[in-house]
Amino acid sequence: MSDGKVTIRSTADGGLLIHVPMLMRKRFGRKLIIAPEGLDGSSTGDHPASQELLVAILARAHAWTRLLDEGKYGSTKQLADALGKDPSYVARVLRLATLAPDITQAILDGREPDGLSYMKLIKVLSCDWDEQRRALGFA
Repeated sequence: MSDGKVTIRSTADGGLLIHVPMLMRKRFGRKLIIAPEGLDGSSTGDHPASQELLVAILARAHAWTRLLDEGKYGSTKQLADALGKDPSYVARVLRLATLAPDITQAILDGREPDGLSYMKLIKVLSCDWDEQRRALGFA
């Protein structure tokens, strides 16, 4: 993980491990954090921060769904309590595991429509994949 890139992976307990390489320097007696290229507000062109957030939230949705499917937690509330998260947030994130596979793949590949955000994703209430595609601009 020393290649200077941000990495996101899910952990066995349903959490996310986010690795952000950075340098710390002292300047005028104060600590200064130097972020890698692209994380300081500039764009590198390959994976904007919003796209990485979408990937991370999808990873979280699928990891949490797996925990429920495997019976590690009996309910969304139990999962939320174990994660120290609000149950309504956990429920919203879990719904993202029902996105159409082509939508999920497009987000993972960085081919999502411009302007797609976490807020737009969680507003999609339908489990119908055609309706999801229309609502999110994939149609």
